[in-house]
Amino acid sequence: MSTELHLSRRERQIMDVLFARGEATVRQIQAELPDPPTDMAVRRLVHILEEKGHLDRRMEGREVVYLPKVSKELAGTSALKHVLDTFFGGALDEALAAHFASREAVDDDQLKRMQELIKQARKEGR
Repeated sequence: MSTELHLSRRERQIMDVLFARGEATVRQIQAELPDPPTDMAVRRLVHILEEKGHLDRRMEGREVVYLPKVSKELAGTSALKHVLDTFFGGALDEALAAHFASREAVDDDQLKRMQELIKQARKEGR
């Protein structure tokens, strides 16, 4: 399976529920979706996500329980790359500048962690 997750809005919402919960049935997924579609629509979307290779399933009694095939971290990295490419031409510095300009508070611990990550990336030649 590709590390790129190309998902529709509803597919992304379903994956968000599964990443948050770890696993869920169709009814549990449906209950957490905004403006939830019918259970048949959720079943169809889950089936599509299975066909795309994003989900695994297991039986728990008579219920089918769905869980993501990729880690939350891998999905997050893929989503971040997509945002950077789509909105910032792949430029991380521009994305950070936009974040800082948004008046979102960045605490001292976060700034220190970013400095450490930059030092580490320089050291490793990235």
